[in-house]
Amino acid sequence: MIKEVLENLNIAALNDMQYAAINAAKKGDVVLLSPTGSGKTLGFLLPLLSLLNPSETQVQALILVPSRELALQIEQVFKDMKTGFKVNCCYGGHPVKIERNNLSQPPALLIGTPGRISHHLRRNSFSTNAIQTLILDEFDKSLEFGFQEDMSFIIKQLPNLKKRILTSATQMQEIPAFTGIRNPTGVDFLKSEINTPDLKLKAVISPAADKLDTLFALICKIGDKASLVFCNHREAVDRISDLLWDMGLAHDIFHGGMEQEDRERALLKFRNGSHRLLITTDLASRGLDIPEIENVIHYQLPHTEEAFLHRNGRTARMHAKGTSYLILTEDEKLAYVKQNPEIEILPEKVVIPKPSQWITLYIAAGKKDKINKVDIVGLLLQKGELAKDDLGLIEVLDHTSYAAVKRNKVDHTLKLIKNEKIKNKKVKIEISI
Repeated sequence: MIKEVLENLNIAALNDMQYAAINAAKKGDVVLLSPTGSGKTLGFLLPLLSLLNPSETQVQALILVPSRELALQIEQVFKDMKTGFKVNCCYGGHPVKIERNNLSQPPALLIGTPGRISHHLRRNSFSTNAIQTLILDEFDKSLEFGFQEDMSFIIKQLPNLKKRILTSATQMQEIPAFTGIRNPTGVDFLKSEINTPDLKLKAVISPAADKLDTLFALICKIGDKASLVFCNHREAVDRISDLLWDMGLAHDIFHGGMEQEDRERALLKFRNGSHRLLITTDLASRGLDIPEIENVIHYQLPHTEEAFLHRNGRTARMHAKGTSYLILTEDEKLAYVKQNPEIEILPEKVVIPKPSQWITLYIAAGKKDKINKVDIVGLLLQKGELAKDDLGLIEVLDHTSYAAVKRNKVDHTLKLIKNEKIKNKKVKIEISI
């Protein structure tokens, strides 16, 4: 079964941590410690497969996560595994009615945030009698977000639990009693050599009053490589974003004060390459499916070493290389930066990077409208006259879909498909703002 799953995921082999997690799960409860980006998701999904019963009609396994983005990411990985088992997601900002409809035909695996899962339990949206496996992913982050009460309530509603798996990207002093974890097998890869990132640390010296100009010049020097700019507060993200737009620099933003739909769209455009620059808070430092980030820029330095490590963990992942830039004043020192960063000299004359070759199309239909990727590919290639190389990442959500299309082809394609239908239905298609 594992061999088939890896083929479906186009993965040649598991890493040492994933093997260790699978073996540990055979013994009982597991506490899995491993850095962000090391492949923990497969480390708990693969052992789960042997615990699911095809003939059971109720929810059998529950995964609790701290953020809706992480819930969606795990759901997608499980779907890509093509196991034949149904999976559903529940999270804040997602219509409760859709979730209740999904739960009327219970999935084998349910993934959700503690607040939304506890909401459903209080309304008896699904039975917990068949749930035998509980996975607490990014547990330390859930505690940090204040989900203790919800998690404690949820676990008390699971009378027939047989296995608990807890994952964390940081060392834990003690495991709270409410988890019910006893005598777990520990799998600790936090200091493993295989997880040591190939990360280059660089510093840009800037007068405090000129930090934004310094950031602008640095981004221009980096060019079109995928980069995250971290700030400590959402107000700083919004302020920097406004000024960068004024300077003609295309980008997107991501923070907890945004509407869920706007957050999802920002990540989606960053994933598909329509935007190569994302200005964000520490909300994007963990648990997000954002591959191949080449640069992390600390516009504002985090207050703790842990936050610094998690930010840097977004790049140099899974054998890739990356660069972490620190924007520092002349006399600024950080106790948690152990090495002396290389000083980056910025050019006096800046050249704004050209827009990405990709642009995102918004399609006003999704899974709940019986639309899938094949339908969208067929429309854009056959009716829109795109070549395969002109079409990038396609993502289908509940009621909307998004497709990355080559910027130099998009106007022609939109004209061609203006009056076309998908599944015999006229659907609004336009460039995503």
